This record gives sequence, C-alpha cells and structure tokens, in this order.
Amino acid sequence: MVKAIALFSGGLDSILAAVLMRRQNVDVLCLTFVTPFFDARKAQSAIEQINLPLMIQDITAEHLEMLKSPRYGYGKNMNPCIDCHTLMLNLAGKKMEETGSDFIITGEVLGQRPMSQNKQSLYVVAKNSGYPDYILRPLSAGLLPPIKAERKNLIDRSRLLSIQGRGRKDQIKLAAEFGIANYAPPAGGCLLTDPIFSLRLRDLFARQEDRNYRDYELLKYGRHFRVTESCKIIVGRNNADNEAMKKLVTADDLVLKMKSFPGPLVVVPYGQDSDAQIAASLCARYSDAPDDTEEDVICHHHDSSKTIKAKATSKENCRTWIIEG
Repeated sequence: MVKAIALFSGGLDSILAAVLMRRQNVDVLCLTFVTPFFDARKAQSAIEQINLPLMIQDITAEHLEMLKSPRYGYGKNMNPCIDCHTLMLNLAGKKMEETGSDFIITGEVLGQRPMSQNKQSLYVVAKNSGYPDYILRPLSAGLLPPIKAERKNLIDRSRLLSIQGRGRKDQIKLAAEFGIANYAPPAGGCLLTDPIFSLRLRDLFARQEDRNYRDYELLKYGRHFRVTESCKIIVGRNNADNEAMKKLVTADDLVLKMKSFPGPLVVVPYGQDSDAQIAASLCARYSDAPDDTEEDVICHHHDSSKTIKAKATSKENCRTWIIEG
C-alpha cells in the first residue's frame, strides 16, 4: 500500500490535504511538531474529525538551534517561516524514511502567504529540506511540477487540485463536500508571530539568558521588566499567571510576594540578592498596598526567606523598564 507522512497543523488546509490523499487510498500518518512556541492542541482537536493517526514530536532542540540564526531571517516579528518550514520538512523526510513511507504531504497553498508560499519560496524550502522530490502539496499540485510519486503513478495527478491565492472559498467548499464542519481560523498558533512575545524573546537572546527550557515558558506570563543588563523581573498579571509562574520557578530564582496585601507573584530568574529591593518595589507597585507607604515583601531565594521593606516604585520607572515596546 502507498504510504505518506502528512505535516499536520490542524488548520483547514492540512486537514484537506490529508483527506484528499486518503481518498486516493493512501495510508496517511499525520505528524505534528511541538516547541515552546507552538503546541499540538489544534492538531489533536482536528484529527478527531478525520479519523487518521496522529504522531506528536517535540523538536525544541532543533528548532531553537535554527531560531537563533535563521538562514533566511525573520518575518515581521521573530517568525523564521522559511527556515522553520525547511526544518519541518527535513524532519518529516526522516520520518518518511523511518516508516517506509513514499512521500510527504503538506497543506501549503501557492500564493496564500506572499513571502513564504510563493513559487520560489516553495522551491527553496523543498530543496533545502533535502527531500525536494518527495514533497506533495495536494491543494496546489496541479500548478507545480510532479514529484516522484506522481511520476511513478503511485497517486493520480489528475485528482490533485490547483488552488492558489489568499482566499479560502475553494477550501471551504471542499470542506463542506467532505463533511468537515469544524476547523480553526487560519491565523494564530505560533507565538513567534506575536509582537510582544517577540520583544521578550529578543531580549532573552541578546543577554544569553535562555539557560533552560522553562526560560522560554516564562516569556508567556506576566509583565516583563528589564531593569539592568543582568536583571529581568517578571510580575504576574493575575492569579492564572501567578500559578503558572509558581510551577516554573527554581531555587536559583528570587521569588517575592506581599506579606499583608493581595498582589502578584514576582520572579527574578537567576536573580541575585542585590536585585531583591527593586523587585520588591515592583511587587508593591502591582499589589493592593498603598503607593506611599513601605510595606513588607517576603523574598525567597534558595532555601531561605527574608522580609524586605519596600515602597511602590514609580509608574515612570515601570514604563521605562517594561519590555513591551
């Protein structure tokens, strides 16, 4: 039986590409990747509709190596789309070889994204992946050169599509024909396209503070303040942030909270005792404590704790330090 690996994001295009090939009696294994910047939730939700097997692979190490120095640079924020697609196709190609599959399926549509899905970019990505003759884009295959599986008649090229452009009218019509009613909107999913997250990530990279996986996870929560070159302080925005941050802290961090007033959890990753006073002043600023009085802030570091007297830092300082553009 003909077998294929389908790169599967869980978006409508990837759903349709996988289903199109199953309708040609291809044995399709869907593959989705996870990193600190995108997860498998959309793919897991979508796969239930089409009853295909889904494999989830964590590619954090490979992705971070690429992300720090992408050959083709970044998009508007920290999204290295061409290099990211190249990496994913390379890993999908290796999975194809491991499983004895015949080709790779992607949901890419020619011209849907002007920078990363024009004909030249699709060619570059396929070539650099190391598997240029094994990548099938079923939704636009009629507009692209045939791959090896087509030339060997493993699949029927006449049943592949010629969709192009940014509109989704053809895909929505096809979804209705296939009985696919629920699918995610086309945008979102990757934190590297988020401008605030990207600012935080650039700050982390610039100071080589990404020592552990959890340092990327911390970027998702709270307000981030760059106080000095060696001191970043994270202040929880709400209880959900506080609880998430609590699970990520280590003994090397300074962790602060108000003693007598409701307020945020404050974390200084890999902080020094000398950072405690200013962190306490930020803790007071975002708490219910009065602005003009010194209040008790409890600071934990390693196996010890101490109480610091601190007054809320000025709003001007907060605006100067915050990493949000």
